[in-house]
Amino acid sequence: MLAHSRIRLPPAAEADIRSGTVHAGVLTALLHLADRYRMDVSVVRSGHPPDVFGTDRPSDHPKGRAVDVWRIDDRAVVDPATPRGLVEGFVRAAAAAGSYNVGGPYLLSGGATADQFFSDDTHHDHVHIGFSA
Repeated sequence: MLAHSRIRLPPAAEADIRSGTVHAGVLTALLHLADRYRMDVSVVRSGHPPDVFGTDRPSDHPKGRAVDVWRIDDRAVVDPATPRGLVEGFVRAAAAAGSYNVGGPYLLSGGATADQFFSDDTHHDHVHIGFSA
């Protein structure tokens, strides 16, 4: 996965993966998503606070159970010129790849559970893909 040309990782995320502390679901989902999309990861474990931003709920990132993607097919999620359909398709593909908790700039309906998809101000510029233990 580290050599996959469609998955771009910053050094800290690469080190997280090399450490063996990233949940297999995260790695499998990234590989599955790379069949269809090019993506730029911003964070896996390192650099993310222990709690979900603005809450006292533990984040999945420090546990190695989440990944944030800031660019899809060379288009920044936050860029108004990025087609909404591209981001929505990516979010739905992440859910189909096994994520129980997918967040981004748009609140989608039709998840496998009532709270599978979410959107808030913190996730306006990236897609969060979380996995359960």
